[in-house]
Parts: sequence; structure tokens; C-alpha cells
Amino acid sequence: MPTFQFEAMDATGQEIKDVIEAASEEEAQTTIRQMGYFVTKISVKKGTKAAVAAASKKRSFAIGKVKGKHLCAFTRQLSILQDAGLPIVRSLKILEGQAKAGRLKNALMDVCDEIESGATLSEALSKSPKVFNRLYVNMIKAGEAGGALEAILQRLAEFMERAESLKRKVKGAMIYPTVVVLVAVGILTFIMWKIVPTFEEMFIEFELELPPSTVLLMAVSNNIVNYWYLLPAIPLSIWLFIKLVRKFKHGRMGWDMFILKVPVFGPLFEKNVMARTTRTLGTLVSSGVPILEGLTITRETAGNALFERLYGKVTEAIREGEAISKPLKENAKPGFHPVAMFFWAALVGGPMVPMLFLPGMLQNGAMMVAVGAILGSLWYMMRMNQPVVDDLVINMVDVGEETGELDTMLYKVSDTYDEEVRTMTDGLMSLLEPLLICFLGFAVGFIVISLFMPLVDLISKLS
Repeated sequence: MPTFQFEAMDATGQEIKDVIEAASEEEAQTTIRQMGYFVTKISVKKGTKAAVAAASKKRSFAIGKVKGKHLCAFTRQLSILQDAGLPIVRSLKILEGQAKAGRLKNALMDVCDEIESGATLSEALSKSPKVFNRLYVNMIKAGEAGGALEAILQRLAEFMERAESLKRKVKGAMIYPTVVVLVAVGILTFIMWKIVPTFEEMFIEFELELPPSTVLLMAVSNNIVNYWYLLPAIPLSIWLFIKLVRKFKHGRMGWDMFILKVPVFGPLFEKNVMARTTRTLGTLVSSGVPILEGLTITRETAGNALFERLYGKVTEAIREGEAISKPLKENAKPGFHPVAMFFWAALVGGPMVPMLFLPGMLQNGAMMVAVGAILGSLWYMMRMNQPVVDDLVINMVDVGEETGELDTMLYKVSDTYDEEVRTMTDGLMSLLEPLLICFLGFAVGFIVISLFMPLVDLISKLS
């Protein structure tokens, strides 16, 4: 946007010299007259067009999304600058100058241009939906309408920092077991690939009669040597299959219903989603966003198809004049879904599939796979109607509606679930460590015993 130098006179006849940014000379004169000045001379400042062109060239190529921690830091800094009384454009330009080249910096450039063209902050932010989602834009819009942008920015920064902290906590808890499992699989694969075949050659050379455990170990080793490419291919195929299934509406619903009921991890995911959605809705309600708009935004940001359906049903019920607590309770039960039952059958029956590749185990292995799939389906049928919303949440929402303190009650619910997620995460870490040690001990012990039993028999015969 060009900068104009102008000379003018105020109401007392005093001469004024200053600069102003405007889209055109007519707009600049209009703005100056609105300030109470009479324009005597106006011209475009030299170098302005070159500076604008240079600034536009600074936009770098960027792909992917903006990291949550970067958006949190930007929101917190913007709230501080607004609290200090700086104009919004100047605050944004300061933060844009500090930002690293990427999507966030490009978005801030676009936001500054939009505001300088006469748009409001919320309108400018809405032009960059890949950086600022509907939750962000609507809270800013509510802050502008209520004249409390500084308070809304502070509340939004606190909300995002809490959500990011919880996300880091859950991700951090998954790093340790993932690394341990990968290292264990790598070590066991090396033993099966290089060490066990050497012992097998020795046993064949001495024509030893091998015990069943050693025969099983040799069969597993031979399958790993012959079908080594399946080790990375199977996990990759499962991951791609799940991604493909989630592309479809019913597939995504079935997977999300399945993942919320998985032992140990399911309750953690469920409480994490509940904490995030209640905090989102509470933040929107306290910011002055209408309840229907708040529920729609909460549904879009839930990240789980089952909760999206739940909040959609609550929104429809409110449009018909009902309160939140009643439809929340009525629609809290997931119900039956064939895709979810398929995943449960695969979860229990899938680990039995390697039995099909062992010598002479085709028929028994197929029977074990079928029995596992049936047990998994029965387990799902028994658990499918367990509600995903506790009575605690429904009662607190009911009390919040009765007292007019819905946002406060939603904050209390989210705080409770945040604490439960932290407790469950710490407990899960304490539980996984001994379980992984026991698994490794069992696997290594089985290999050692299976290899040394024929060796002991060989030594005894030789002696």
C-alpha cells in the first residue's frame, strides 16, 4: 500500500506535515479530512512503490501446516502487544518481521494487506483458513464485536497453550514404547536372520532330534529369512489400509468408534477428545459466540467422527428448543457399526495369522484365526453401547445451564479430563516399561532355551 506525504492546516490554522498510508490519493484525502485537517499538498512518498514490491517478493514458498507451537507463540505475543496499546497493524507487522519464512509469515503479510485495505482483523484472518481455523476467526470476531479483543486474545492464547501442552504430553508418552518396540523387533529379527540359521545347520549336521520349541523357532527363522520383505510391508500395508478406509464417511466412523474402545489406549483417546471439545466450547461461549455457532465449530474441530456426530445431534436438538444435557445423554452411546466390528475381529484374530505359515499348522492356524475373529466380534458387541460421555459431564452441563454458568462448568469438565489424561499417561508409562521388559525377557528366554536344549542333548551324547 503506498504512503502519501501531505501538508495540511488544522482548525486553528496551524500547519501540519505528516505521512499516511492509503490505497489511493482520494482515499488518503478523505482520511485526512476525517481527521479534521484541510489538505494543502499531497504526494506519493518516493520509494514507496519499490518498497511495496520488495515486500511482496519476500513471500516464500511454503507447504504443510503451521505448527501448533508457532501459532501459540504468535497468539500470546499478539495479546501482549494489544494489551500494551499498539495498533493492530503495527503489532502484526512486528510479529511478521520476527516470524521465520514460511506459511505463517506469508499469512501475516496477507492479513496486514487486508487490514490496510479496510478489512477487520477477523475478516483478514478468514482469508487464510489453512493457518487460522474457524475457532480462531470466530473468537477474534466475538472480541471485535464486544470491544474486548485483548481479553479474547489472551483467552485464546491460554486455550491453545493448554491444548498444545496436552498434545505434547500424549505424544511424548508414545515415544518411549515406540522406540523400545522398534529396537526389540530389530534385535529379534537379526537373531532370527543370522544366528538361528547357523545353529540349524549345526543341528542338521549332527542329525539331532529337535524338541518342539526348537522346531517352532527354526520355522519362524526360515519364514523371516524367506519372507523378510513382509516385515516392513505388513505394517505399511495396514497403515495404508486404515488411511484408505478413513477416506470414506462410514469407514472413518467405524475406525473412530473402534479406536475409542481399544483397551488401555481407548480411554486415553476418549478423555483427550472430551477435554479438547469441552474446552473449545467453553472458550467460545465465554467469548460471546452464539451457542449454535459454538457447537458447530466444536464439531468441526473435534477430530473424531463419533464426537462430530454427537455434537451435530446436540445442535439439531437445540434448534428444536431443547437443552444441551438431554441430547448429550441420549446420543452418547455409539451403537453398532460393521466397520468397527471388522476392526475388532482383525485386532483379535490378526495376531494368529502367522500361524498359517508354520509347517503343518495351516488347518489349526485357520481355526485359531476364526476363533479370534469371533471372540473379537463378541467383545465388540458387549462394549458397543458404552457411552462416551460420562454422567459427570452431563450433570455439570445441566447445572451450568440452570445457573447460567455453562462456560465455567465446561472449563471445570475440561480441567478434570486434562488431569485424568495426565494421570493415565503417567500410569501408562509406568505400566508399559515392565510389560516391555517382560516381553523381551520372554522372547530372548524362548530363543535361548530352544537353542540350548539340543546343545545339552548333543553334549550329553558326545560325553
